[in-house]
Amino acid sequence: MRFPKWFVALFAFLFLTMFAVLTLMMQGRNPLPFPDHGSRIFSAATPEAKQAMVDLLEQYGVHERFQANSGGVLRSIFYDGTIIYQASEEVLAKLGNVYSCIGLVADDPLTIARSAADFLQQRGSSAQVVEEIEPGLPIAFVLTDALPGTAINFRPHVTKMPKPE
Repeated sequence: MRFPKWFVALFAFLFLTMFAVLTLMMQGRNPLPFPDHGSRIFSAATPEAKQAMVDLLEQYGVHERFQANSGGVLRSIFYDGTIIYQASEEVLAKLGNVYSCIGLVADDPLTIARSAADFLQQRGSSAQVVEEIEPGLPIAFVLTDALPGTAINFRPHVTKMPKPE
């Protein structure tokens, strides 16, 4: 049985593409924008300390996917959803000097953040919603004494976020 050359070429292309994607996924480097399980966010003291942490994580197999820097915040986003950032004093002050964060995906970040704050308040914790930390980014934060020193942020799926610089 003979196959046309275009069919063989298409099959080879699809096979190699699937092989490459699966190989990257098995190495913990998913090239696809899904699944998006949110992120775990940690603050570095200085831009140099942030770069040192990025380099250290790389040594142990946690690879940087891309950087998403904005006014006042330098971010390195890793394939596993970890984010190492370094923020200006103004940004940290808006967040109540919170240095770590649990990032969750939400269709309507502000509404979901308000709902989460209400939930935590009903459970006996203080909670307040803070928005517009970084103008232009649709991220809402919940500051709560349930997680001292840590915030919860809600953001859209990574495919619906504005493109980084």
